[in-house]
This record gives sequence, C-alpha cells and structure tokens, in this order.
Amino acid sequence: MNGFSMLAFVETKLFLREKAAAIAVFGLPVALVIGFGLIPGFGDPQKGLSGQIGTEYIASISVAIVMAILGLNGVPMVIGQYRERGILRRLGVTPVRPLTLLLADLMVWAAAAIVSVALVIAVARLAYQVPAPSAAGWFVLSALLGIAALFSLGLLVAAAAPTARSAAGLGWLLFFPNMFLAGVYFPTEDMSAVMRRIGDFTPLGAALHAVRDSWMGVDPRPEYLGIMAAYAVIAGALAARFFRWQPV
Repeated sequence: MNGFSMLAFVETKLFLREKAAAIAVFGLPVALVIGFGLIPGFGDPQKGLSGQIGTEYIASISVAIVMAILGLNGVPMVIGQYRERGILRRLGVTPVRPLTLLLADLMVWAAAAIVSVALVIAVARLAYQVPAPSAAGWFVLSALLGIAALFSLGLLVAAAAPTARSAAGLGWLLFFPNMFLAGVYFPTEDMSAVMRRIGDFTPLGAALHAVRDSWMGVDPRPEYLGIMAAYAVIAGALAARFFRWQPV
C-alpha cells in the first residue's frame, strides 16, 4: 500500500469515527426524505414546486445540503485544524508530502458525498416510489460539478483563514447565505425575481437548480453548469495560489 492509499484509508477511518459528521452527511439527508415523505399528499406533484413531486424536491434539497456541509464546513475546518496543529508541517519532513494528505482528504470527502447522494436516491425510490433521476447523465454531471464548486470554495476559505476557528467561521458565513439563496430553506418559486437571479449565481444555487431539473428529466440550463465550473476553476486556482501549509 503506497502513501496515498494509506492516508486515504486513515482519513476514511477518522471521518467515520466522527459520529456527528457521519450523522450530518448520511443521516440528516435521509431523515429529511423520510420525514417529509410521511406528509400526506407530499408524494404528488406540487404546484408551488413547478410541478415537481414533493418528495423528489426534498431529495434534491438533501443532495444540496450534503454538498454544502462537506464543502463549506468540513473542508475548511479539517484542513485548518491540520495546519494549526502542525500536522502538515510535520509531514513536510517525511516522504509523504502535505499535498498527498490534502488530496486523500478531498477524495474521502468526495466519496462520502457521492455515497450520501446515492443513499438519498435509494431511500426515496424504495420508501416512496420516487423515480430515479430521469436525466441520469445530467444528474451525475450536475452533482459532480456541485461537489467540485463547493469543495474548491472550501479550499479557498481554508487558504484565507489563519486559524482553524476562523476557517470554521468563514465556512459558516458562506454556508447560510448559500443555503438561503439556493432555495434550501424555502423554494425559489416563492422568492422575488431579484433573489432568484442572485441565487442562480451562487454555487449551491446553480447546483440545486441543475439537480432539480435533471431529476425531473429536464436538461439543466448551460449557465448553471458554467457557473459551477467557474467556481471550481477560479476558487481552486486562488486556493492553490494562496494556500499555506504552515501557520503564519
């Protein structure tokens, strides 16, 4: 087993050992689907949701929540802790480079997001007969671009924050506006035209719109995919430029 595989294995064990994180990533999305699925009539198309099935809408929301929790909270907080505790600095004098640890972490978190999304789809399908995403290819692309955009933004937060506490604070500062403008707290159909347009240009808003569209069998608008790709490239490049392996 090479250094990368060993680190990925260790980081997976550490991730699963954090029960609160595992519950948030795997338990919360499923709980939302189950809870709302029990509401009478929620499994029918809803006029206030552009005709989307209520349970399908909640499943889409759950996918967005997973992206936001891991990307805007998990990524900056964990990397900030590693830097502050000197873990990255100590790795610098070993054959395993700090970048290897960072890539292993990102792989573990991305895998957790993908497993959580698959779990949401399975529970919605088996428990409430919610159809699987109709435009499967577009759904996969939308989910992967959403993960890339939110994770890159999380890396940028980790690069800009001098301490683990400030990284967590900045992550939460981005988390709540993204959740609000994306339509997680209440549907974008109930927002004003200006708020909807602003939400379209947030990474989570673009991801949620693309996921909802592809789940209903509608090709997501190219601008949503472009916005997510732009966040992934620009935030990722800025994070790489300003990232510090050691506290300053």
